[in-house]
Amino acid sequence: MRSHGVLSDAQWEKICPYLPKLSSRGRPWADDRACLEGILWVLRTGARWRDVPEPFPSGSTCWRRLKLWSEQEVWLHMWRAFLRELDNGQLLDWEECFVDGTFASAKKGAMRSEKPSAARAQSLWWWQTARVYLWEFRSTQPAPLR
Repeated sequence: MRSHGVLSDAQWEKICPYLPKLSSRGRPWADDRACLEGILWVLRTGARWRDVPEPFPSGSTCWRRLKLWSEQEVWLHMWRAFLRELDNGQLLDWEECFVDGTFASAKKGAMRSEKPSAARAQSLWWWQTARVYLWEFRSTQPAPLR
């Protein structure tokens, strides 16, 4: 599959081994690299899924692949591996960590016991990433000697 310029070949070679092999008896799956580049395009531009341009698979295909990889914890495993690689190369400064949070006021009349919206549930993989960065790796790193 031809790249659409979002990922370099070197980046793709690092990412590719972490993506599960997909198989089905029916229609063939869309190319993993094209879907990933479509996902990255949406994240970079902030566009809606339905606005994914022609060279990429459809927005719904990219979204479904994002959801599948999130459910299979592909992002979590990839994030851990890349953090480990950076840490082994001593390229991370564990003394500084940043967390970004977005706050939205509750809509008037919303019940406290109401289930969270589907949009909030879909952002779970962002919080898993933060959890890995802030808890799992931070807690296993010895304090640097000064």
